[in-house]
Amino acid sequence: MYQPTDLKKGTIIQIEGTPYRVIDYAQKVMGRGGSIVNVKLKNLLNGSVVPKTFKGQDKIESAEVNNKSVQFLYQDGTSFHFMDPETFEQFELNEDAVDTAADYMKEGDTVSLQLFGERIINLELPKNLYLTVTYAEDVVKGDTANAVTKDATLETGLKIRVPAFIKTGDVVSVDTATGEYRERKK
Repeated sequence: MYQPTDLKKGTIIQIEGTPYRVIDYAQKVMGRGGSIVNVKLKNLLNGSVVPKTFKGQDKIESAEVNNKSVQFLYQDGTSFHFMDPETFEQFELNEDAVDTAADYMKEGDTVSLQLFGERIINLELPKNLYLTVTYAEDVVKGDTANAVTKDATLETGLKIRVPAFIKTGDVVSVDTATGEYRERKK
């Protein structure tokens, strides 16, 4: 059980049997020691976002969510195929379940699935991933007035902005939450 002040971004709670992830949190202290907590919650079953207000004494049920590591095998059309490395059981997820993670996954990668009961509610990537640059634009010499960035295409097909010194074949770290370049692998 959670108190409203225990909530923070990323916390998974359960309301009436439905799992929600806190995506925004704001606490407002009222007179005489009371407080209210305003949150935005993402329904992990259908993706809808709802605002909710909790008062200081409310009890909030935590969601029983389990994580399971799986290996991404391949994509065919709109289906993504995975395998449980312990049981070798294979299963597939559709594009909606994979969402933006598809931009970062390559065959053989290990990802984490979040399960609510037996239902898959989220596919979680590592915070940063190293991907190879398959195409990088040439930079115009002498354009040094600004921090020079250019477009680059990564091995998964994702296009990002990178510094001018990045070349085709370089391995770069990408923040999977924002899709931004972090650093070149040394």
